[in-house]
Amino acid sequence: MVFLIDFLSKPLILILQSLNNFDYFCPDFNNSSMQYKRILLKLSGEALMGEQQYGIDANRLAEYAEDIKAVVEKGIEVAIVIGGGNIFRGLSGAGQGMDRVQGDHMGMLATIINGLALQSALELQGVETRLQSAIKINEVAEPFIRRRAIRHLEKGRVVIFGGGTGNPYFTTDSAAVLRAIEIKADVILKGTRVDGIYTSDPEKDKNATKFESLSFSDVLSKGLKVMDTTAFTLSQENELPIVVFDMNTRGNLMKIVSGENIGTVVNI
Repeated sequence: MVFLIDFLSKPLILILQSLNNFDYFCPDFNNSSMQYKRILLKLSGEALMGEQQYGIDANRLAEYAEDIKAVVEKGIEVAIVIGGGNIFRGLSGAGQGMDRVQGDHMGMLATIINGLALQSALELQGVETRLQSAIKINEVAEPFIRRRAIRHLEKGRVVIFGGGTGNPYFTTDSAAVLRAIEIKADVILKGTRVDGIYTSDPEKDKNATKFESLSFSDVLSKGLKVMDTTAFTLSQENELPIVVFDMNTRGNLMKIVSGENIGTVVNI
């Protein structure tokens, strides 16, 4: 809008530009430099061990919380699925003679323990967080309700999904893909200890070669291990891209959502 004002007998032209209130108070919300608007971050339980042999490393947890906070402050909506391998694996229990269903239920509880730990670390950083569980444990977590989860994300809260899918025989990889599809995430970011997908295990094979990008069919034809078959097929059928990257390198998460070529991208 243009205004013509008579100021001390001299014409003064003022040009006023309207402001969007939300943009004014949240300047990074519409930041065009961000590659994604809503992400599903998949973390392994083993990653939380840090340098320990078991349990949760408080320092590693704090580092993750700081990296996630930085992304949230850019207006990115963040949902998280964590494994429970640092505490208990149902498949390992079954291998020792335990009933597989019982073992998987124990693994689900382990993911909720990890979810509580990450929730605490995020809230210490001032990040509002909700923990939702696929199994009923109302005293410590909300039940998973899709519309409620989406509403939390829209309000800028980080949503942590615990309890896997709520069913035995399904991994947390499957839970991550399922939840990502349900909340309409733009991408699954799988944080690991290595910086992408290689021709073989880089921790065992020094000659392993890293892939910058792959198609879903490439992964299958080359026999590469990205996720378990159920999770990978579900992601492929729903055309949901996966980025495998090193979560233990500080700042990598921010680089990915900013559009930098970090890790390996699997897409159609």
